[in-house]
Amino acid sequence: MGPRAAGRHRRPPEAQATYREVFAIGEFRTLWLAQVLSYIGDQLAQVALAILVYHRTGSPLLTAVTYALTYLPPIVGGPVLSGLADMFPRRTVMVVCDLLRAAIIGLMAITAMPFAGLCAMVFLAVLLGAPFSAARAALLPDVLPGDTYVAGSAINNITHQASQMLGFLAGGALVAAVGTRQALALDAVTFAASGVILLVGLRRRPAPDRAGRAGRSLWRQTRAGARLVFGDTTLRSLVSFAWLCGFYVLPEGLAAPYAATFGGSAVTVGLLMSAMPVGTVIGAFLFSRFVRPSDRIRAIGGMSMLACAPLIGSALHPPLWAVVVLWALSGVGSAYQIAANAAFVAAVPPSGRGQAFGLAQSGILAGQGLGILVGGALAQVLGPEPVVALAGVAGLTVATMLALSWTHVRGDVIAATLQRADAESAAD
Repeated sequence: MGPRAAGRHRRPPEAQATYREVFAIGEFRTLWLAQVLSYIGDQLAQVALAILVYHRTGSPLLTAVTYALTYLPPIVGGPVLSGLADMFPRRTVMVVCDLLRAAIIGLMAITAMPFAGLCAMVFLAVLLGAPFSAARAALLPDVLPGDTYVAGSAINNITHQASQMLGFLAGGALVAAVGTRQALALDAVTFAASGVILLVGLRRRPAPDRAGRAGRSLWRQTRAGARLVFGDTTLRSLVSFAWLCGFYVLPEGLAAPYAATFGGSAVTVGLLMSAMPVGTVIGAFLFSRFVRPSDRIRAIGGMSMLACAPLIGSALHPPLWAVVVLWALSGVGSAYQIAANAAFVAAVPPSGRGQAFGLAQSGILAGQGLGILVGGALAQVLGPEPVVALAGVAGLTVATMLALSWTHVRGDVIAATLQRADAESAAD
């Protein structure tokens, strides 16, 4: 230790980072503020586009197609474009993506384009989110060392879930107050502001492993990233845990038909849709603040089972309050994703983080979209309650198998986590 560090209090290796410590890091505050602006803009855009398309076409199907376009681009383009986060400086990737999205959304706000053109603009704007998210996810471990990364991930998760709970209501009120085109213009402003904040608030870092990636195409880099993730037992297990969400998020996609079993009011729909995000916020807070780092890793398997098991209770046709409790409990269990994410970061080489995160995120979106699609088709025949219960059974089965395989590798992950924490503590 140097002279300045000699008198410092040494953090125990298993100590949990506090949220105050995380927000004391200036670059995290920059990333978080940009994230908040992006979430606000995304909510505004989703509400405004739905209203704009429906008013223009009068077609529920075309309105749904426009909404579906927010899922499709990251699935088809995310695994490839995420590699940009490893080829170029990550701050540059984020700033360029933000400014391009600001330009695209701004064009949608000022131009009365046909439906096909509107769809193309939506597709491009959402597609740019793939390299942005990959660059941000890859940069975050450099900004937040050790357990501060887990606390920061929990903060980001809570911020995202809170925006889901409040965003549509506030977005709808704002669109009603200012109009659809004005709301799209505000969305463009949030992207531009985010880009400026990132440019000013993040320090310049070089592109990771530029020499090793020189002359390599995005497609070759994508294949190399797939070999990295799926060729490693630990990474393959962690990605599988991440993709498990395709089972336990299905109830959110069936909230409206499920609410019909209780009368179908808008309040009931909102209550059901908010139950799981509320549980996720509670679980993320408790898991990150009161569970030791090594215990989080041990709990991944059990909590992944908890994320699915409560949904089986829907087969008993419980009353509304019980359904809300069961779905919230499922959300609490989903907090295991925080620990899985931290372990994934630790196991991926820094130069390949962007590509690896892009592959994982694309799989998550594909699993969610496919799960909701299959669940909706089955609910047409069986009804929403049996389908939610079946999703719980299927998810619990898969989670159990993953948990059993996880017991064979988690010891090495825990040992590496403790060794890394001890090294960081000694460096302080």
